[in-house]
Amino acid sequence: MEERASICDLPGRRRFTLVRGGQAAPGVTASAGARPVVLGPSCTESSIPQNVELRVAMRRILLSWSSGKDSAWSLQVLRQRGEYEVVGLLTTFNDAAGRVAMHAVRRELVEQQASATGLPLWAVPLPWPCSNEQYELLMAETCAKAIAAGIEAIAFGDLFLEDVRSYREKQMRNTGLLPIFPLWGHSTRDLAKQMIASGMRAKLTCVDTEKLDASFAGREFDGNLLAALPDGVDPCGENGEFHSFVYAGPMLSAKIPVSVGESVVRDQFVFADLNFATMAVTPSSQLL
Repeated sequence: MEERASICDLPGRRRFTLVRGGQAAPGVTASAGARPVVLGPSCTESSIPQNVELRVAMRRILLSWSSGKDSAWSLQVLRQRGEYEVVGLLTTFNDAAGRVAMHAVRRELVEQQASATGLPLWAVPLPWPCSNEQYELLMAETCAKAIAAGIEAIAFGDLFLEDVRSYREKQMRNTGLLPIFPLWGHSTRDLAKQMIASGMRAKLTCVDTEKLDASFAGREFDGNLLAALPDGVDPCGENGEFHSFVYAGPMLSAKIPVSVGESVVRDQFVFADLNFATMAVTPSSQLL
């Protein structure tokens, strides 16, 4: 049986895996099912025996998870690339309401999403109201927890807003975690079409009525919706025009049955209340 051990602190702080069928490299102990052994900075690539294969190990990362299409598509892209190992979904909740901040999606629906991705949910409860100072303190505590768990980075589904990216980079600068932006710079119209063509299904949960008509709340994110968007509205809603909830797609192992409830108006925003439908979860392989 193939045995492995990790070697760290090589140039560029890259992690590697030593592999030799049947036994570990000399001086390295490894056992099936055990966590890899980490070697110190004195071990270099030149000290690795020639008959031992060197493989680059994937970095363990968290994915910032809003429950919407951009974070879901980020998971799909990250898994396809194989460069990072996503080990958890990081979601902030309004603790008083039990819902995702801004998207207003019920926590139980996000828990269903996490289950369908096969990943643990890293929930961060936020008080309401929540000041920037409170938010940043809670996120700093979460980052410290991630570091302790051997996590090296957090991925975000941001697309092109430079101020948002700069804020995230600033907040993570001294945490020991790297910010990753797997969708950055891609055409949002192309991304939207790719998402829909993949079989990803989502419903709009929030609409900014200063940018989009209230009737879009609760609508399906599909080709018809893209065609109906007014000029100036980003196809992915990156300027805050709308937010969404993904209930099916290649990044989920099963469809999450949801129904659209009443709409609620808060200032300029209209929220469509999604409910978990009382029916069995449908495997994705059975979707039409």
